[in-house]
Amino acid sequence: MSTNGYEPLIIAFCCHWCSYTGADLAGTSRLRYPPNVRIIRVMCSGMVHPNLVMDALTKGADGVVICGCHKGDCHYLEGNLKAEKRAEAIKLMLEDFGLEQERFRLEWVSASEGAKFAAVMQTMTEQVKALGPSPYHVG
Repeated sequence: MSTNGYEPLIIAFCCHWCSYTGADLAGTSRLRYPPNVRIIRVMCSGMVHPNLVMDALTKGADGVVICGCHKGDCHYLEGNLKAEKRAEAIKLMLEDFGLEQERFRLEWVSASEGAKFAAVMQTMTEQVKALGPSPYHVG
């Protein structure tokens, strides 16, 4: 399969309190990350149900990242721990859907880590690009 000119679509679910603010800091600091990352702000990473991730991956996204507060810093106390448990379920679902585990990632990014946010998005995009288009890729 030729991947000439292929640019993966990455969906990033970012918690409102930390990761979304980290993404904003990356932008205001003029840190570059791929323009094919689409950020969806959620109140907490623990609110991202595995079905949302699988819907994104089966409806055209090539990769999904969930970004949440660092452990112990969740504004909802244990939401990020819930996200971590759900990530394990997502990894099992990926296998059932015939998708590589590298198409999904869970990261802890605080509001002050704009550089980390940009680096995670760059790495994720490169990793997914190396895999090639998802079998569900649209476009």
